[in-house]
Amino acid sequence: MDFRSPFQRASPIVLNLLIINSLVFLAQIAFGGMNESNWVNDWFALHHYRSDCFKPHQLITHMFMHGGIMHLLFNMLGLFMFGSLMEKLWGPKRFLMFYLICGIVAGLAQMGSYVYTYWSIDHYGLSLSFEEMEAYQQMLTQNATVGASGAIMGILAAYGYTFPNTQLFIFPIPFPIKTKWAVMGILAIDLFSGIANTSGDNVAHFAHLGGALCGLLIVIYWNKQNRQRFF
Repeated sequence: MDFRSPFQRASPIVLNLLIINSLVFLAQIAFGGMNESNWVNDWFALHHYRSDCFKPHQLITHMFMHGGIMHLLFNMLGLFMFGSLMEKLWGPKRFLMFYLICGIVAGLAQMGSYVYTYWSIDHYGLSLSFEEMEAYQQMLTQNATVGASGAIMGILAAYGYTFPNTQLFIFPIPFPIKTKWAVMGILAIDLFSGIANTSGDNVAHFAHLGGALCGLLIVIYWNKQNRQRFF
């Protein structure tokens, strides 16, 4: 039996990502909160490209921020469960590169979602009055995106492709499911939810899908290069 603590069992990059995300979350609380407009969110959350708050570095920084304690815990649990194994398989440098690329592509996918969501307003922006433009900018600022979910979805897709027949228990389903079916089910839910775009749904579904697709394409390419076996 392995009597080491969870932190000791975590691989080095995953362990550092767990620490960094937790520290950034504490900084969010200390310097302005998660949900209100403040300088932390304005500078580091991912904004619409037409927002006055948009900066290119947000494509990276948004993936280290979170919207609440449960958001953080679920993402870090997924990172620990699947990321540790993939890092041990690939090595620290390749895993870190994979994680960051998936997170950036997830951010780009979310930017595409912004373009679609605000299409009508964006294309009539020149005709907005000063008051309407101020309200428009305030709306864009309040609808910024944070979270490591896109990068973690990339890890989950890579895990499902590499270990398709391993079994997972997913609450509340009372029986184990093969990883390949679990991943496809999660992605199908994200796709349906993203298209439905129901009121009150603040999940960045297309960022999840973008990160997962990126992770899948990368691992397919790597496995073809290395001719690794699947389990």
